[in-house]
Amino acid sequence: MNKGRVESFNDAIVAIILTIMVLEIKVPGGYQWSDLLDNLSAFIAYTISFFFILVA
Repeated sequence: MNKGRVESFNDAIVAIILTIMVLEIKVPGGYQWSDLLDNLSAFIAYTISFFFILVA
């Protein structure tokens, strides 16, 4: 396999992993900022994981 195909495969795998990660975030129950803050730990965990996966 040449280098371009490996890079494309790697990009596809990263995109799939990030999509699966974002599906784990639950939708807030209401439309208030307090409803979003209830899920703040999930957002922080997703953000940290997102950057770790992109750096790797």
